[in-house]
Amino acid sequence: MKLWDKGFSTEKKIDHFTVGNDRQLDLVLAKYDVIASKAHAQMLGKVGLIGEDEAKSLVKELDVIGKSIEKGTFTIEDDFEDMHSKIEYLLIEKLGDVGKKIHSARSRNDQVLVATQLYLKDELKEIRAQVKTLFDLLLKLADKHQNVLLPGYTHLQIAMPSSFGLWFSAYAESLVDDLYFIQAAFKVADQNPLGSAAGYGSSFPIDRSFTTQALDFETLKYNVVAAQMGRGKAERATAFGIASVASTLGKLAMDICLYMSQNFDFISFPNELTTGSSIMPHKKNPDVFELIRGKCNKLQSIPNQLSLIMANLPSGYHRDLQLVKEVIVPAIQDMKACLEMMSFSLKEIQVKSDILEDPKYDYLFSVDTLNEMVKNGIPFRDAYKSMGKAIENGNFKPKKDIEHTHEGSLGNLCLEEIKAKMTQVLN
Repeated sequence: MKLWDKGFSTEKKIDHFTVGNDRQLDLVLAKYDVIASKAHAQMLGKVGLIGEDEAKSLVKELDVIGKSIEKGTFTIEDDFEDMHSKIEYLLIEKLGDVGKKIHSARSRNDQVLVATQLYLKDELKEIRAQVKTLFDLLLKLADKHQNVLLPGYTHLQIAMPSSFGLWFSAYAESLVDDLYFIQAAFKVADQNPLGSAAGYGSSFPIDRSFTTQALDFETLKYNVVAAQMGRGKAERATAFGIASVASTLGKLAMDICLYMSQNFDFISFPNELTTGSSIMPHKKNPDVFELIRGKCNKLQSIPNQLSLIMANLPSGYHRDLQLVKEVIVPAIQDMKACLEMMSFSLKEIQVKSDILEDPKYDYLFSVDTLNEMVKNGIPFRDAYKSMGKAIENGNFKPKKDIEHTHEGSLGNLCLEEIKAKMTQVLN
């Protein structure tokens, strides 16, 4: 069954190529097609395009279909092109002519748009919640280990003293920036496209404000052509949000892999969170974090993939846009899995407390020792040259009782202020 069936069949190769893996992807989106169809049926009854009893019958049967989706018993067989055709078939099978009325005043185009945007809104909320969980964990770890010093690096050369408090809270505050992108994506998706039909509206006297309220959209996508041009745009905005979170997670995963190696030896994890080697019995590998790093690198390519799919498309609908689904849906699932595994594993991190006792880290204190000379009245440039000569001649004596007190430094992490930033972005 196809929604566009006019009594002739398509060549099987064409059918297979054009449908692609839509049936599998539509199992993810079917829940949202049902939700949107219920609102559409209620609207049709409200404006008198169908009877009130017919609207109630449609909603009741859509609820039955919705429950089958929740239970995992809903399927889209090869006889059906997509979720829309299967759901409409079930309505017609149960309600006869009443089921045939559900498609009045809408197109498969705005059906896909509204289902996708409802899906994106739910998933963005879930990603936002997972980011908040990781954020809370990072701040907790920062507070717990704020006085444990750690080498800071530039160019992968030891630079200045850092701390685990500074390291953990750096990633926490970076997640705040990532949520700005997630929130922007949510804003784009939170505009009701239903009623735009094939992209040029309808001659039916529909009530789009009703469906906007019923589906809990903040506003309408008023212009019907603009609504259709939103196909892929909300997905791309979501992809940018995901890529931002992935960038932070990938960098954190890379730090963890470095810091776990014997050459650094700053942190460790329980054996059950690591993997072994088939021939080297001593190995405890950070496979979880390596996979997070790899997956997050892949996720950062998603905005570019979507941009290329949509490049140079004129206004109106084009079948190219079908390919957007197969990019964004798996990306969302990968993002959630990476966030879940990072929080699950990171809570078991074991921190080494005496890292800077090793003399090889003495040069970390050169800047603090230099600054002490400046505070004692020596001009900075003269103090810098003097310190350089002392290091060159092997006469450097580090000042290790450092004092960093300004906002955001290792002695003043401003954890409460960072927490307040997160609260603000979530609100």
